[in-house]
Amino acid sequence: MSEEIEEKKLVLASGSPRREEILKQLKLKFTIIRPKIDENNFNGDRPEELVKILAEKKARSVMDIAENALIIAADTIVVLDGNILNKPADAEEAKKMLQRLSDRKHQVITSLVVLDSDSGEIMVECNITDVKMLELSNDDIDRYLSTGEAMDKAGAYAIQGFGALFIESISGSYYSVVGLPIHQLAKLLKKFNYGIL
Repeated sequence: MSEEIEEKKLVLASGSPRREEILKQLKLKFTIIRPKIDENNFNGDRPEELVKILAEKKARSVMDIAENALIIAADTIVVLDGNILNKPADAEEAKKMLQRLSDRKHQVITSLVVLDSDSGEIMVECNITDVKMLELSNDDIDRYLSTGEAMDKAGAYAIQGFGALFIESISGSYYSVVGLPIHQLAKLLKKFNYGIL
């Protein structure tokens, strides 16, 4: 790496503990700045368009306070039959989501952005992963909801937690389902001459 690139800081524009944990797993040095956007104020004609808009808005919302930095931002949504399943508002909504996902295949779409805070150069990747959930009984769902894990997750489950018990198979990127596709992050950082290894 050149000296100029080594001086670039990494900033994670996210309040997600899962994304933070993934960057720590990669032994990256970074700071966290929570993005200041209201996700309910955005919509797109297609789910892929919406996640790209949200990820970019998150990155741009911290651009002014992240000097000399590569800003990493991402957004993840769960899609079933073309409908977006957001984070549930309450346990009743979470239960309905899990009942809809039961014994079905759905898509998890994550958009990843890396933005150079100095030049404004931005690169975007989008990942679509198919996830097949087992058939769930109401007792399975109630027990899962009692863990509290479902409440701040798109689609009302966490593949990296107890929700893994319900996943029959995935076709695509596990880390994209968690919320930050590592292989695409490495690719984008490399384009900015920032190597993870």
